[in-house]
Amino acid sequence: MAHRSGFVSIVGRPNVGKSTLTNALVGQKIAIMSSRPQTTRRLIRGIVTTPDAQLILVDTPGLHRPRTLLGERLNDQVRETWTTVDVIALCLPADELIGPGDRFIANQIVSMGRTPIIIIITKADKVSRETLAKRLLDAQMLAEQLGTSWAAIIPVSANNGENIDTLKTEFTALLPEGPVLYLDGEVTDEPMEIAISELIREAALEGVSDELPHSIAVTIEEMGMREGRSQERPLMDIHANLYVERDSQKSIIIGKGGSRLKHVGTKSRQGIEHLVGVPVFLDLRVKVAKEWQKDPKLLRRLGF
Repeated sequence: MAHRSGFVSIVGRPNVGKSTLTNALVGQKIAIMSSRPQTTRRLIRGIVTTPDAQLILVDTPGLHRPRTLLGERLNDQVRETWTTVDVIALCLPADELIGPGDRFIANQIVSMGRTPIIIIITKADKVSRETLAKRLLDAQMLAEQLGTSWAAIIPVSANNGENIDTLKTEFTALLPEGPVLYLDGEVTDEPMEIAISELIREAALEGVSDELPHSIAVTIEEMGMREGRSQERPLMDIHANLYVERDSQKSIIIGKGGSRLKHVGTKSRQGIEHLVGVPVFLDLRVKVAKEWQKDPKLLRRLGF
């Protein structure tokens, strides 16, 4: 059989399980996860390599009604991705009815006209078999309403692995013939600094009020191995800034006596050490960048 390789864009509205699914398909965590909508802010590529194919999964931010310049840029990024991939996978959660946001996204990707579309019914483990059957019928009716047909409709559970291998097989069958694009063993092409900043943001998202998650951004100011340490006792120094939009948010992130910031540092350092493979000294500072989500200059400075 000829070798196949190509790109699959995993799309959907916020909080439908795209990042959790991407991690399950890759077989390890490459995208941060949170119950907060719009956690994903960047295109994250996960690489699945088999003897006869290489599948590059593009986890995208959730398409949503933007209220800030950042939201507009994320939506534009998602739409641009649709035009460059070989397959589009639209995620519809099993524990919710198909809503206006789902229909809007489905209509947009169908209007492109050329790319095969697979419907993934996510969170299949959260509903009864009867409810799941209804969601499969709803997905089929959506195709009929849009005057199209899906390449496949597959219910999956990223939590228990249900149909994950089936989904990989369906993706691979739709890829064009092509060479290996990434070295064997690579699971993402995300730069190390970005991966570290995302782990810090993931820890900062835990347990904060509804207004705060969208206001958090993280940058790595400096990182490197500490000089003068023996090979038996390596230590990586990481200096990072955690940005919020208002002074009141800064107080929330820091917490009473710095307790909450200490928790963020401890939690994120565990993930960072697993990622880099050596002990880490993490210096974390909280700064205010007023209304950064709406300011073009601040967005550029923060990497958006």
